[in-house]
Amino acid sequence: MERLNTPKPNINPNFISSWIIKPTSLCDSLIEYFEFNQTKQKKGVTGGGLNTEKKDTVDIIIKPKEILLPGNEIFKEYFKELFECHSDYLSQWPFIKSISQKYELGSFNLQRYTPGQHFKRIHTERSGIGTLHRIFVFMTYLNDVEEGGSTFFSHYDLEIKPKKGLTLIWPAEWTHAHKGNILKKGKKYIITGWINFASEA
Repeated sequence: MERLNTPKPNINPNFISSWIIKPTSLCDSLIEYFEFNQTKQKKGVTGGGLNTEKKDTVDIIIKPKEILLPGNEIFKEYFKELFECHSDYLSQWPFIKSISQKYELGSFNLQRYTPGQHFKRIHTERSGIGTLHRIFVFMTYLNDVEEGGSTFFSHYDLEIKPKKGLTLIWPAEWTHAHKGNILKKGKKYIITGWINFASEA
């Protein structure tokens, strides 16, 4: 894992941190998993259900308990790297440790975009009672994208171009409203989900 300096426009800080996960061959394995498991692929849905006017993707949704199932070993490898990024994120913002010492992984998505597709609507990852448990968002781009497909954070006028292995963590809050810009050429694969406050024992 190699920490990167996320481009920062005039507003600083933006609390978006980035890394390149290593080895980047993990990304190839996650794409292979997506393409091999066609029966698990579904049109992308949001909290409000299927709405291609808002989100136009093909997803595989995976619950945390499924990570340990036979054939899903690649997720254990990926999250080992992601949790290193998460620990580094907490080291950058020590105050977060005073909020909670325990976090847990939520459901997560493997997603594929083809030309013309994107997450069209600017949105936030914590937007109601049902999502209050989310504290961080994570996303890893699994391939280099030929044209388009960037992620746009509207409040910061920040556009991030997909790059294989590039991993982002940011707060799941209205301050980090974002959308996916239209993919113009090639395919775009990502893995994305949430790190949540731990449930009460």
